[in-house]
Amino acid sequence: MASITKRGAWQWQAKIRRDGYPSQSKTFDTKAEAQAWARSVENEMDRGVFVSRIEAERTSLSDALQRYEKEITRKKKGWRQETYRIKQWRADPLAKRALASLRSADFAEWRDKKLEDGLAASTVRNHLNLISHLFTIAAGEWSLEGLVNPISTIRKPSLPKGRERRLAREEEPKLFQACVTSRSPWLEGVVGIALETGMRLSEILNLRWEYVDIDARVARLPDTKNGSPRDVPLSTKAVRVLKGVPRSIDGQVFPITPDMLKQAYSDAVRRAGIKNLTFHDLRHEATSRLFEKGLGIMEVAAITGHKTLVMLKRYTHLRATDLARKLG
Repeated sequence: MASITKRGAWQWQAKIRRDGYPSQSKTFDTKAEAQAWARSVENEMDRGVFVSRIEAERTSLSDALQRYEKEITRKKKGWRQETYRIKQWRADPLAKRALASLRSADFAEWRDKKLEDGLAASTVRNHLNLISHLFTIAAGEWSLEGLVNPISTIRKPSLPKGRERRLAREEEPKLFQACVTSRSPWLEGVVGIALETGMRLSEILNLRWEYVDIDARVARLPDTKNGSPRDVPLSTKAVRVLKGVPRSIDGQVFPITPDMLKQAYSDAVRRAGIKNLTFHDLRHEATSRLFEKGLGIMEVAAITGHKTLVMLKRYTHLRATDLARKLG
């Protein structure tokens, strides 16, 4: 039988002691709440389905996020981006709540508010995916028993259609002229390799001369986003680009940070008078050009590293005029 005792002037504590179960106690604002909780716990014990929620009730979302960052995030390739998401979550009012108190409705409300504030659907999904995995880890590896993943029952925002931005033929010389006059000596080469190979920015900036075989026209990528190494064939134009890149003593083909490169690229696009062309659009453009050269699906996938046809299609936008010429 549970004992209900008054604590101070305004609180009531319920305690349950039963053989075969750890002692349970919880404090409430009213005696009725304490009695209701005690009846619920004892009912679960009677039916043999009780699971202690003490740790889940004591652990705040903020504390769980901090532990997740140390044990899980730092082992991921995208740890920098996820560390930033964790920082944002820990500043959110929900972070002060205990894990056991968080419900699907809380995160559905958070989702709707963020979308109303103009946060991109993909960003909202990434934030929710982080919390979902945290609850999975907490309930499993951390043994915070009784937790139910609140993200599993809410709708995630639909992703927008893939970008269809192609680099127009008249834009290309303007872009390269702006790259030539850039303060960064590496920008022209990075853009050139991106358009010739379809490599991701991270892959280009991680490229080392020891992985480049100019004679065989192959660049080795030992560590890619999807975790699989791949060999990227180099066109004759890509080889000319690499031969024109000034050598750095540290062995990096392009010794520049991602932030510095992105800033230099943005400046070049602006000076070229080109609108709405992201660096990632160059990967789309390169992939589409590979198809336009007549390469098959498997050949293009081997070059770009796309794992599924769905993703490959998302990055490919063939020009109708080019297709019309093929039709005759």
